Amino acid sequence: MFISINQLNKQFLDKNDQPTTVLKDIELDIEKGEFVSILGPSGCGKSTLLSIVAGLTSATNGEILVEDKKITKPGKDRGMVFQEAALFPWINVIENVMFPLKKEMSKQEATAQAKKYLQMVQLSNYLEHYPHELSGGMQQRVSIARALAMDPEILLMDEPFGALDEQTRTRLHGQLEEIWIKTKKTVLFVTHSISESIKLSDRIIVMGTRPGTILTDIKVDIPRPRREHKEDMLELEEHVMSYLKKEIDKVVSEELNHETSH
Repeated sequence: MFISINQLNKQFLDKNDQPTTVLKDIELDIEKGEFVSILGPSGCGKSTLLSIVAGLTSATNGEILVEDKKITKPGKDRGMVFQEAALFPWINVIENVMFPLKKEMSKQEATAQAKKYLQMVQLSNYLEHYPHELSGGMQQRVSIARALAMDPEILLMDEPFGALDEQTRTRLHGQLEEIWIKTKKTVLFVTHSISESIKLSDRIIVMGTRPGTILTDIKVDIPRPRREHKEDMLELEEHVMSYLKKEIDKVVSEELNHETSH
């Protein structure tokens, strides 16, 4: 198996120094080239799980293996795209994409690599622009190009379109799908949008909360491009929602109980 997550647990200390379990007994296998979405309500630990796969956060116990090698720290095999584009404001678009490449290759190679991926995200006309001159969607495309330019085997995306308006988001879905088909990357994509996960994924991992656990693993058998299969998508959306509704109800009732007991 390409990525194996085995018996993964994560605890944090709360403000009273009491351990809180954020992730409990997470078991997940992902094949090379798969596009897998992790979906769940706020606070279910999906971003924490992605951060552990990235090597930015350590697990309390359990392990993550990529091609049988244990993950303990960030690596070139994993590229990360965050919800905010996190670009350097003082350098232009092409320099932002070249920045992590400079240690790895000559300036000429880094420039060619950066141009290739900026063309892939349709920003060839904006190489000399600075981040503040770009829209939010364009900034996010720069950060996707930067992650891809490192040529990681795995692309980790933490709600990358969460802050964007609906039209921009829809356009970027199409671009991301094209890039994924072209590059054959393995993608692990965190979202709280059911429709987004159905549009993009081969599989949807639905997480429950308090503690974060995997409720179900749904295979998306709808042919691509999926916009041509609206009925199938709506049917699957209802199926996924039936799992999430229980979790959201659970969170709401816990919060109400908490408020009434104080």
